[in-house]
Parts: sequence; structure tokens; C-alpha cells
Amino acid sequence: MRQGRSDAFDRFVANRWPALLHLARLLTGGDRHRAEDLLQEALVKLWFAWPRVADQAPEAYVRKILARAAARSARRRWWGEQPTDPLDRLPDPPEPADETAAVDERTHLEAMLAQLPARQRAAVVLRYYQDLPEQQVAEALGCPVGTARSLTARGVGRLRRLMAETAEPVSPVSSSAE
Repeated sequence: MRQGRSDAFDRFVANRWPALLHLARLLTGGDRHRAEDLLQEALVKLWFAWPRVADQAPEAYVRKILARAAARSARRRWWGEQPTDPLDRLPDPPEPADETAAVDERTHLEAMLAQLPARQRAAVVLRYYQDLPEQQVAEALGCPVGTARSLTARGVGRLRRLMAETAEPVSPVSSSAE
């Protein structure tokens, strides 16, 4: 019995790891290390609840754990060591490889998401990235549907303002063949 539980859990984790890690990364504002820690914490909790949720909706259970844990960790002041070099300056970022406009846009959006408060970010990510209905967003956040709707609307409004503030003006294309 125990081996079957372990095999089913291992298959679930192997199949859903990339998507769950991406969700955790979005919920933590793009911090991959915090996202990995958050996902590990959620999977440990899932392991103990696996007999109850394996036949129901394990992914929904993990989403709920991730959303709540991300909001909880955002309230903490300190998230761990911040490595710096002896001169107290950050190293130069690596030169970008062949980036496309889609990657730039996604990176820009993720940076804007990181500026949202944790609960607003969780509501927006669950509603629009995970494409969950408002009821499931509310359940994952542990709040009434109206609160989830409000958090989502405020988060989207704030994202629009942030995107407008950082948008580069488009210059008209001039045609020399007239």
C-alpha cells in the first residue's frame, strides 16, 4: 500500500513539477530560489495529505498551499542571506543571449507582477495565469469571493498603471517613398 502511495505521488510530482515551479515563481515575484523553497514546502504538506487528496484534486490542493504560503512568506521581513561581493556591489548581469520580444515582454510582466502586494499578485496569477474561476481563487486564498474579485481587480488595475508608466512611446514610422 505504501509503495503505491509513493509511486502515485512521484508520478504526480514528476508530471506537474515544471508548471508548479512556474506558478510558485510567479507567486514569489520571480525569485526562483524562494519559489523552489515554497514548492518544496507545499509538496511536503501534500505528501502527508496524499491519501486524502490523491483521488480528488491534488493540484488544486498544492495551488492553495502555494498561494497561502506565498502570502505568508511575503509578510516576513527577511527571506535569507543576500550574497554580495566584498565591494558591496552586485555583479554585472550576464549578457543576454538571443532574446525575443516575447521573452522580453514576459520578463517585463513578471517584473511588474513582483511589484504587486502578495495577495493581489496571488489573485491575479491564479485568476489569469492559472485561469481559475473566481470561486476557486477565493478558496485558494481563503477569503470570500468578493474579496478575491476585489484583489484581482486592484491587482490588474495596478499592473495597468505600472505598464503605462514604463511603456516606451511609439514613434511614427516615416515613409520616404512618397
